[in-house]
Amino acid sequence: MGFDLDALRAAVAAHGRVTRVVIAEVRGSSPREVGTAMLVWPEPDGVGQSGTIGGGTLEHAATGAARRQRAARVLSRHALGPDLGQCCGGAVTLLSEVFDAGTLAVLDGEVIARPAGGDTAMPLAVRRLLAAARAQGVPPEPQLVEGWMVEPVHRPARPVWIWGAGHVGRALVDVLAPLPDMAITWVDTGAERFPAAVPAGVTTVPAADPARLVAHAPADAEHLVLTYSHALDLEICNRLLGHEFAFAGLIGSATKRARFRSRLAALGHGPERIARITCPIGDPTLGKHPQMIAVGVAAQMLRSGRHISNDKELSA
Repeated sequence: MGFDLDALRAAVAAHGRVTRVVIAEVRGSSPREVGTAMLVWPEPDGVGQSGTIGGGTLEHAATGAARRQRAARVLSRHALGPDLGQCCGGAVTLLSEVFDAGTLAVLDGEVIARPAGGDTAMPLAVRRLLAAARAQGVPPEPQLVEGWMVEPVHRPARPVWIWGAGHVGRALVDVLAPLPDMAITWVDTGAERFPAAVPAGVTTVPAADPARLVAHAPADAEHLVLTYSHALDLEICNRLLGHEFAFAGLIGSATKRARFRSRLAALGHGPERIARITCPIGDPTLGKHPQMIAVGVAAQMLRSGRHISNDKELSA
């Protein structure tokens, strides 16, 4: 959770004037946590929006208020039960800020701290919080401190490499790209393999010889291998086994799993190393439709937190 500067910059570039609504404080039960934000902008036929602060009525009211907002910043408090008729028994404080190219240009650094109301001097508590974050190298949690909103800049920390831009690769990107912590690198053999519109935050890499890129992947990356070619899949797996990775998953069947296990062994990889490649990926009980495979893979990634787990490995 953090201040997504890239998303805000993209929205301002596309729409000019954008209101960012962030949950600044929570008391009791609430639909979302502190730091959750959405972007709102006017459109000819209504209101444009990305992200969600949850809560149904709360979000509906906040969106309408953001559309009408003229002040640079508005801090508002909402009792979810008495004010909005929601079942949550808590209360939330929302900070709504209007951004354009000018106000966006002054945002800088790894932590964004600013007054939530009028322009006031930075409180000592905020100074100490920022100093501790710099000294320890650990970003602070999003929080409202003595009238100032403090948020770390969001940096996706989970590198995911998707090898292949076919039907399953496209479905996976569509499902995974909106998740807040995914830094997706999408690789295929040519630019024409990718769709015309690629989700924000996804880096496409056309390469005549994709397997050579394995050496450039971070050691903590998670890899999903699903190219159009079994030979290319095999070479990528071969290179991965000579490289470090957090997870490697291969699309396939029991037959493909057995053949790859044999071929990787012939290439000199031992059983324990080969067992690190999971095949098949996804949940086979969901079916073989690309979106079903993508949903299964995404569910496994979210459940495991850091690694995809599957009991059908190449060594099985």
